[in-house]
Amino acid sequence: MYACKSLKAVRLASNYFEGQISPDILGLQSLAFLSISTNNLSNVTGALRLLMGLKNLSTLMLSQNFFNEMMPDDVNITNPDGFQKIQVLGLGGCNFTGQVPHWLYNLKKLEVLDLSYNQISGSIPPWLHTLPELFYVDLSFNLLTGMFPAELTTLPALTSQQTYDKVERTYLELPVFANANNVSQMQYNQISNLPPAIYLGNNSLNGSIPVEIGKLRVLHQLDLSNNKFSGNIPAEISNLINLEKLYLSGNQLSGEIPVSLKSLHFLSAFSVAYNNLEGPVPTGGQFDTFSFSSFEGNPQLCGSVVRRSCLPQQSTTARSHSSSKKLIIGFAIAASFGLVSFVSVLIVWVISKRRINPGGEPDKIEVESISISSYSGVHPEVDKEASQVVLFPNKTSEIKDLTIVEILKATENFSQANIIGCGGFGLVYKATLPNGTALAIKKLSGELGLMEREFKAEVEALSTAQHENVVALQGYCVHEGVRLLIYTYMENGSLDYWLHEKADGPSQIDWPTRLKIAQGASCGLAYMHQICEPHIVHRDIKSSNILLNEKFEAHVADFGLARLILPYHTHVTTELVGTLGYIPPEYGQAWVATLRGDVYSFGVVMLELLTGRRPVDVSKPKMSRELVAWVQQMRSEGKQDQVFDPFLRGKGFEEEMLKALDVACMCVSHNPFKRPCIPEVVEWLRNVGLSNHHMNKD
Repeated sequence: MYACKSLKAVRLASNYFEGQISPDILGLQSLAFLSISTNNLSNVTGALRLLMGLKNLSTLMLSQNFFNEMMPDDVNITNPDGFQKIQVLGLGGCNFTGQVPHWLYNLKKLEVLDLSYNQISGSIPPWLHTLPELFYVDLSFNLLTGMFPAELTTLPALTSQQTYDKVERTYLELPVFANANNVSQMQYNQISNLPPAIYLGNNSLNGSIPVEIGKLRVLHQLDLSNNKFSGNIPAEISNLINLEKLYLSGNQLSGEIPVSLKSLHFLSAFSVAYNNLEGPVPTGGQFDTFSFSSFEGNPQLCGSVVRRSCLPQQSTTARSHSSSKKLIIGFAIAASFGLVSFVSVLIVWVISKRRINPGGEPDKIEVESISISSYSGVHPEVDKEASQVVLFPNKTSEIKDLTIVEILKATENFSQANIIGCGGFGLVYKATLPNGTALAIKKLSGELGLMEREFKAEVEALSTAQHENVVALQGYCVHEGVRLLIYTYMENGSLDYWLHEKADGPSQIDWPTRLKIAQGASCGLAYMHQICEPHIVHRDIKSSNILLNEKFEAHVADFGLARLILPYHTHVTTELVGTLGYIPPEYGQAWVATLRGDVYSFGVVMLELLTGRRPVDVSKPKMSRELVAWVQQMRSEGKQDQVFDPFLRGKGFEEEMLKALDVACMCVSHNPFKRPCIPEVVEWLRNVGLSNHHMNKD
């Protein structure tokens, strides 16, 4: 290897290498990318001193090596001119002791810094803000103390969209191992997918969160969880218009949750659990999608999501009444309490009289006890009648009987550890029954637009949609006001996971598999549009709603759920439902969900399959952030063969992929009347691989 003088990339991650890095590596002066993560190397000081001699190195991943060594300081790093081209530096998961090294100050090209999962102590150095291109900082899971440095809120690449857009991402696009941070639980397969983020969770930071944090307008993810922050949550966080994930749980924050946070339209994950917050939980916007777990551990919070009503607070005037007035109020309260007690006893007596059977014996209220007492939030007795599980006839299902108690046990009382999906309609949990059968339980959230009887009728109507490419709705349950939907479990998760989240996902789904997924999903959508009675407009087709079974066969999920959540009319909705990047352009004007709108969204999914890119990726340069516009521009310039996922190129399927690209681009036509109907798409995709197929593009 060392004889390859022109070698530009070396990836040796996840092997069993031991010892030290050989000095022979200095012969690879063209090397730009080096990943040796997850081995058992030693002598980090020697390694860094050696690697500083590689003048063209831009990406260096050394995470999960050098265990329990000391983080090298300025004395040991003697080359001030080293690493001048370094853009990505990964030293996470090494259990380093020491402090954040000052030699990082010299890395003016640094964009991504990962020092997570170590034992680094001391404070966060304020000089980090002098790194002009730094947009990703992960210092989570360390022993850091002190306050959140106000200087960190002036990071140029996180405060100015213009500056962030100018960051030169010239590093090679090769898969790398990245530590799954404590909140996202995912691994990024390419460095370019890393979001603008600050992860400081699981340290011992204290003081207040500075109001200047509102300057970080480019930030997408912020994790300050499990520290010792106190004071109020700054309302200025609502200025972070691009924020997708905000984690403030496990601190000592007080006061109310700022109502202004509901203006964060991209916020998909949020937690302020286990603080000292009080007052009403905001409603509206993305807050209608967050579950109880986002707010638990704050006994003074109120609102429907925490199951505590917000009572009007006593006014200041009332508290200033004279002592004589207080005495009168006291007597009134005492008298009222006595009256309530009397009425309660009377009601109990009347009820007991009414429950006597003709035979003279009172009715027994049948309950089922939950044997696992450690389940938090589960009442020890569950009324079976009030929480009846209704199962629908299904030819493919082996589940004939199910109780709410079994669901609670199978999900460990809806434990976060069992969450397998998250969307605008609620969280999805994996439920594993004693016989090994797995189910997917969707816990609906948001303001429910239907009364109980209407809800049951609507769910039963949805249950009639049964097709080999549609996720089967097997049943439902209403338990303690929470509405649960029971679905068939899909072993391979979502298409979104394989394309965008799983570290090696894109490389594992080749073009024939992707084409099969597109064909299956189109068949499922065609069934909903034309065969199912009543016909169903999905309104939220996206890659995370295309689920895959063990054979990677596509199943359309989450169909019809908007009707369960929002008030609706027969054909015109009063709310725009959909996901950014998949919403057809006409929805922004008419707010009318249509079959051709679904076709547009499906076309975006096809583009994801072909390119491996997300529908919207703000980490990309401005001209290529929106997938549809970028693909259309590339086609207009005759560069359509350059849009395909690198994992698909050179495998002999270019002709098929070009045909599929033609289909996708017709689906995403700006004019809805120029889009094909879904049966046409089904037929075209079915014939994509046939040599004698000639598609009419007129």
